[in-house]
Amino acid sequence: MSVRHLLAAGAVAPLGVLGLATPAAAHVVAQPAAAAAHALTPGRLWSLVAALLGLAGVVIGGAALRSAGRIGDGNGRTGAIAALVVGLIGAVIGGLVVAAADGGPGTGYGIVGGFMALVVGLIAVVLGGLALARARRTG
Repeated sequence: MSVRHLLAAGAVAPLGVLGLATPAAAHVVAQPAAAAAHALTPGRLWSLVAALLGLAGVVIGGAALRSAGRIGDGNGRTGAIAALVVGLIGAVIGGLVVAAADGGPGTGYGIVGGFMALVVGLIAVVLGGLALARARRTG
């Protein structure tokens, strides 16, 4: 089994456990090609979740970066760690979506959202790391 198939199986396994993969796949197969272009496929759903996690990490990291310089504020370090974790989770899920995609943009695999989630998640990790470094320096 190749690494790509292993990553795809790991990304789809939670859907299979919940029984959502088969109805979603049957729904996409039953639709005409024009209607499937606008459907929310499992790949697009996972990339959307990953992008929202990455965006939440960016917001948390930005807030932690602003509050890390204040003396006596204990939330800067907690926010920085939260931004690191949430951003990393978003980046990993985005990377899994990109690795599992078999087609390009517009095919329903969520590759564009996966790349976006990967970039936004990495930005959140960088912001969280900067906020953590600043919190250590001032605290």
